[in-house]
Amino acid sequence: MRFQSYFNTAIKIIQLYDASMPLSHFLKQYFSQHKKHGSKDRKIIAHICYNFYRLGKSFTKISTEEKLKIAIFICNDVIDEWLFLYDEEWLQHQSIFLEQRITFLQKKYACFLNDVFPFANEASNTLDISAFTRSFFIQPDVFLRIRPGCTEKVISKLKEHEISFKSIDEDCIALPSSISINSIINIDEEVVIQDYSSQRVKAFLNIIQSQLQNSESQINVWDCCAGSGGKSILAYDTFKEINITVSDVRTSIIQNLKQRFAAAGIKKYKSFIADITKASFQIQNSNFNIVICDAPCTGSGTWSRTPEQLYSFSNEKLNEYVLLQKKIISNTVSLLNSNGLFLYITCSVFKKENEENVDYIKNQFHLELIKMELLKGYQSKADTMFAALFKKK
Repeated sequence: MRFQSYFNTAIKIIQLYDASMPLSHFLKQYFSQHKKHGSKDRKIIAHICYNFYRLGKSFTKISTEEKLKIAIFICNDVIDEWLFLYDEEWLQHQSIFLEQRITFLQKKYACFLNDVFPFANEASNTLDISAFTRSFFIQPDVFLRIRPGCTEKVISKLKEHEISFKSIDEDCIALPSSISINSIINIDEEVVIQDYSSQRVKAFLNIIQSQLQNSESQINVWDCCAGSGGKSILAYDTFKEINITVSDVRTSIIQNLKQRFAAAGIKKYKSFIADITKASFQIQNSNFNIVICDAPCTGSGTWSRTPEQLYSFSNEKLNEYVLLQKKIISNTVSLLNSNGLFLYITCSVFKKENEENVDYIKNQFHLELIKMELLKGYQSKADTMFAALFKKK
């Protein structure tokens, strides 16, 4: 049977995977070495591999085969092609409603939900642990931020190609992850692929804009952990007239950022490569009234997209990231102008990376907290993030 073969291949992949690289990279390597799998085969096999890791830390004492069977059952509304895995008891409880599938498994396996994400004590107090845990069983959507002046054009293109989408707010739309729009819409020119919670950072940028509206000086922004530049493009679209400086420790990431900036029409910026965890890093301009610090973190708020990270996570990794964040905070806050604004962001749900770092910033550097919020995405098929805005007195 074809699907039995898919199941067996997924088991083999799971047994080979050691979490030393993202699962997506490992799957790409595996399939390049095993060319017998066509594109449809690869898609199905990859899908159920991700299903396996969506169960997180649960079911550690059962076989890989049994855990994958459970994963397919809970993570899919319809399992028609996988019926050979299940006996009558399972099939009686198969439902398109996730909650009914969870109820069956809770009774059968004695409250497995608590084991999926066993880090509740480390989580931010405002996190709904139950809803967050359930979000791991659902594939998140892809979110597009429509750039200023492009709404009518983008919506028209989507309708012309009969692509189903959902409007989230004025300039945010959601698409199923299976849909590709790269050949239809000009990425970074007309839309930015950016998670909904990441787009909600604009509310903090709006506060910054109101804080600086009477300032006669040029707005100088440093996106100190810029990655591929999504927050910088958002800042550019919000403020219009700004001087942007971007930095990252990775050369390849900065090259990607430059390509995105070119597509986005951003020409006035400076970039440099540096490890800003070290106080000795070199920077040409140190006259910033806005610093955006989207700090490297556990990524726990994005684990529904990368569930293999949930599966392999340990508390030791959390402490390593917190130490890294404090070094970055120390080395960037010092370059902020008087009355400048510091925007601290993580894609984490852990209080050590979020609220406890807020306390660290307030107590160690005497910055005034203006606003902080856990941006909950787990009820919108989106990531969960944290943002806190400070003002240097």
